[in-house]
Amino acid sequence: MSATLTAAAASSRRSRIVAAFAAVYVVWGSTYLAIRYAVQSMPPFLMAGARFIVSGAILYAWARNRGARAPTARQWRDATITGVLMLCFGNGAVGWAEQSVPSGLAALLVAVVPLWMVLIDWARPNGERPTRLVIAGVIVGFAGLVVLIGPDALTGGDPAFSVAALVLIGASFAWACGSVFNRFGARPDSAALSTGLQMIGGSVGLVAVGLLRGEAAQIHLGQISVPSWIGWLYLVTFGSLVGFTAYIYLLKTVSPAKASTYAYVNPLVAVVLGWMIAGESVTARTLAAAAVILTGVAMITASQTATKAA
Repeated sequence: MSATLTAAAASSRRSRIVAAFAAVYVVWGSTYLAIRYAVQSMPPFLMAGARFIVSGAILYAWARNRGARAPTARQWRDATITGVLMLCFGNGAVGWAEQSVPSGLAALLVAVVPLWMVLIDWARPNGERPTRLVIAGVIVGFAGLVVLIGPDALTGGDPAFSVAALVLIGASFAWACGSVFNRFGARPDSAALSTGLQMIGGSVGLVAVGLLRGEAAQIHLGQISVPSWIGWLYLVTFGSLVGFTAYIYLLKTVSPAKASTYAYVNPLVAVVLGWMIAGESVTARTLAAAAVILTGVAMITASQTATKAA
């Protein structure tokens, strides 16, 4: 009887892990397409600001209701810094750029975040020097970035694309800065509360940037399309809440290396969904660049995993 119960429990656990991986892989990979639809008739920074204030408030209330202690002033400050870097300068810039570039391409440009993180972690005071394999992975990853952007960005053949590509590279850098800062900043014990604080803090930055850009005058509720509303609701519910919950569960049940595989699966999902649903073109250069970039990310992940195991 006990053996049967044990087998059933193990099977249930495997099912939950598979479901969590599916959520992180597919849901987070699909957010790039959802952003593309959302910004079709919503201004990008105010759209993202509204998304994260709703998601952040839900996570904050949920965590506090489950007994999490009220955050300190220092935790609010550090969470806001992290949120502004990752969600305002990072995610907000993605929304702005997707007005000019396909969602799949945006996802690939953002996939270089692990490369930036290695360099930032090395450059900080008392930073960690990367191994040779990690350095090789960074070089390979940035080589893929050059292939992806192509000669057009360097020769000015398409100014809108060039600017959007550079903004996305800056967005990935900001996200990496926020990720590294978050490791050393003051955080609540509750992961849900910590993320909620970051979302709320980031939403303040997003709204501020949106207002400075004059996006308030671009909001016409009656003119927001159904696809944009669906995209926004998807980002709030699945992108922020379901995806986050699944990722936290994976961090508790599998190794960090396995959980982090989303970093090079999400771009592939984004490219495929953009092609299948939005009719985005997938060129041979895009596929070649994707292979090179993700190889670099995989080299970094493999090296970090081996270092931790040692």
